Amino acid sequence: MTLESKVRAGVLRAQKDEITEYHLYLKLARRVNKEGDRKLLEKIAGEELAHYNFFRKFSNEDVPPSRWRIFFYYFVARLFGLNFGVRLMERSENLIQSFYGDLRPLSPEVERIIQEEQQHEERMLDLIDQEELAYTGSVVLGLNDALVELTGVLAGLTLALQDTRIVAVAGFITGIAASLSMAGSEYLSTKEDGGKSPLRASIYTGIAYIVAVLFLITPYFIFSNPFVCLALAVSFALIIVFIFTFYISVAKNLSFKKRFMEMAAISLGVAILNFFIGLLVRKYLHIDV
Repeated sequence: MTLESKVRAGVLRAQKDEITEYHLYLKLARRVNKEGDRKLLEKIAGEELAHYNFFRKFSNEDVPPSRWRIFFYYFVARLFGLNFGVRLMERSENLIQSFYGDLRPLSPEVERIIQEEQQHEERMLDLIDQEELAYTGSVVLGLNDALVELTGVLAGLTLALQDTRIVAVAGFITGIAASLSMAGSEYLSTKEDGGKSPLRASIYTGIAYIVAVLFLITPYFIFSNPFVCLALAVSFALIIVFIFTFYISVAKNLSFKKRFMEMAAISLGVAILNFFIGLLVRKYLHIDV
């Protein structure tokens, strides 16, 4: 492949990316209620179309958008929130556009396009004050407490009792009681601070806690080996930490690795500590279920 053909392939790829993002931003703009957010999305869409037309001057060829990418990111934005969907797309866009530097010889205008693409993510920082993100702290509180408390409780009960049914019932009762307690505490805390609905904050906290509880105790209702159940419960805890940390890191533009390692280390540390506490309880209290 000659240099000329490589450049042409790069131009066509750039066109496809730009026209895809034009259609996606325009489609998202139609679903936004806030006028400021809608205008920003329409402005960025206009820039993407201008970039497409710029590259088309060199290829003299029309390129269709990627319908799959439009569908995927639109679906993600609708399901998980516009902020998350747009930021996830911008992260993907930054990876895809790493080849733009190879197109600099085409025209000095390519440098301007690269700068505009890099500015898109920065401008997203001012985009969309979503209610879901306002209550993220409540969800974090519910998930974090459930993962830390219940993994510790299950680890201790598993070694102390070694009966999956009893551990499951005890974990479920403990989890429900703790979720109601955490929801009540969050209600009072939010009521004092103001700025958010205390009821909604408490509901977010309670639901997050209960969902985590159900995931962690499910293996104890299915399998008979308590240590297999504990291993699965810990694995589920890490999966929950991974998924939620990824969501938060994208939606709030934070470091994924640091937050994931912190939450995983705390959950595993408490589980290990309670595992040995259960060992001591079983040994010195002579529990034999």
